[in-house]
Amino acid sequence: MTEATSVPGEAAHEPIRVLVVDDQELFRRGLTMLLAQDTDIEVVGEADDGIAGTELATTLAPDVVLLDVRMPRRTGVEACRAIKEAVPSAKIIMLTVSDEEGDLYETVKNGASGYLLKDSSIEEVAQAIRVVNEGQSLISPSMAVKLIDEFKQMSKPDKQQSTALKLTERELEVLRLVARGLNNREVAKELFISENTVKNHVRNILEKLQLHSRMEAVMYAMKEKLLDLP
Repeated sequence: MTEATSVPGEAAHEPIRVLVVDDQELFRRGLTMLLAQDTDIEVVGEADDGIAGTELATTLAPDVVLLDVRMPRRTGVEACRAIKEAVPSAKIIMLTVSDEEGDLYETVKNGASGYLLKDSSIEEVAQAIRVVNEGQSLISPSMAVKLIDEFKQMSKPDKQQSTALKLTERELEVLRLVARGLNNREVAKELFISENTVKNHVRNILEKLQLHSRMEAVMYAMKEKLLDLP
């Protein structure tokens, strides 16, 4: 495990503390070096498998974890679930070569806030770290299409109807806008409410549905036929 020296940013805010978990050493070290160039991001540790990553996340309590899907000893999906249980505040971004719908769905279901392919640029990775740290969700555009397809499959009429969800009308409005890809600021503008109010609504939605992330909440809502897709 290596630790990077904190570099003070221009603003008064502390840098985003990031843990990198990937079994490919050259990729992991290269990513760490490139991220170190951003003054608002600090790589606080590295791990080369899912178990070590979970242990390090528990010790360091990072803001964001970059996690590979395919790793020895413990898969990225298993590590994602374990890290969210141990450090609920940590946001997880899957950074992987896998473009399989199953991997995308399983990681989102287990608490991932982001899903990026390894052909993403370092600027895209850094921006994803900032976005999920603020409580948003982000996935690679090519994977977003597959996620929408998954929504449509889940909302087909032959799916069994579950118990109605106890969301308020305002929470349903927020959820529908989140499903359209709007961030908290855009939702606030659309509904003429404050951004903090939107954050509270999103938190309440996740608590009521007993889910981990915005993307997972939208998937669940599609399954319950609360949202309509074209």
